[in-house]
Amino acid sequence: MSNQDPLLSEAQALAMPWLDSPFFAAMLEKMELDTESMRLVRDFSQNGYVIFDPKIPNAWLDAAREEVRDCYDGISSAFYSDDKRVQDAWVFRDHVRKIANAPRVLEVLEMLYRRKPFPFQTLNFRRGSEQKTHSDMAYFDSIPHGYMCGVWVALEDVDETNGPLHYYPGSQKLPTFNIHNLGLVASSAADPLHNVARYEQFVEALMPATGLQRQELRIEKGQALIWAANLYHGGCPIVDRGRTRHTQVTHYYFDGCLYYTPLASDPGIGRIMPRKIYHAADGSIVPQYYNGKLIANPGEWPPRLADEIEEVAASPALPEQPKRKFELLRRAFAALRA
Repeated sequence: MSNQDPLLSEAQALAMPWLDSPFFAAMLEKMELDTESMRLVRDFSQNGYVIFDPKIPNAWLDAAREEVRDCYDGISSAFYSDDKRVQDAWVFRDHVRKIANAPRVLEVLEMLYRRKPFPFQTLNFRRGSEQKTHSDMAYFDSIPHGYMCGVWVALEDVDETNGPLHYYPGSQKLPTFNIHNLGLVASSAADPLHNVARYEQFVEALMPATGLQRQELRIEKGQALIWAANLYHGGCPIVDRGRTRHTQVTHYYFDGCLYYTPLASDPGIGRIMPRKIYHAADGSIVPQYYNGKLIANPGEWPPRLADEIEEVAASPALPEQPKRKFELLRRAFAALRA
């Protein structure tokens, strides 16, 4: 007869982040955590975010700022950029990539989610985004759900005048709302971002109805914020247009999942827009799984389980026409290794 606690056995069997499990409190009691780790776990579970010291060298912060200084032109063919942000500079900029893979950040994320994290997207800002309130689960999600989070690192001091982040503590516990919940067919749109404006209108009405209180983030250079995928957040208006607000946002997924884009998906009719994910350390394609089963064709729909395919080795890992982004990644990392 097994001596294993039946409650914990059932808790560990659930395919969801342990923070969202109905057994979370019981599981937390069984864990041996130091005082600071316990604070981080409790605060993250309750509020959906934590502020902590990521122990990133100051020299890395300054170097990352300098590396992207010439990238805010909106015309580069290598990555998306505009006058405020640069996306996925980790491919071409060494210290952006180092910050995304900072050891202390990865350590804290693994403690919070009890799965290994990996960075897959970076956004470097020189000014506040002024983005409307949203949940990242409209843009990124996984199966099992919820294995995604963001980390916001201040590359300089941020206060109420240079466009701080705003967020709603506790909002991560709200239901997940996506385009199909709003009566729209997401997968019929040619552009996955086609319905963003409608989604933002819904969120604008939702937040007052929840009774949750809006807060703004004041943070010092070198500090970091982790937020859960479903925490509602956005960018405050910039009061002092003469100031910069250099920050780096990195989005992380966790091992062992299938990854997709909710804004372009209609799960009710079996239309999912999968994501082919590249690890923001070396550009490698991240393996994807469905409940422990390896997916043979990551980034394609429908997924095929490797153990159900007779000649898996003959099944190409990439489509015959590789996506332009993959070509850029391949070339960039070939140059780095040269």
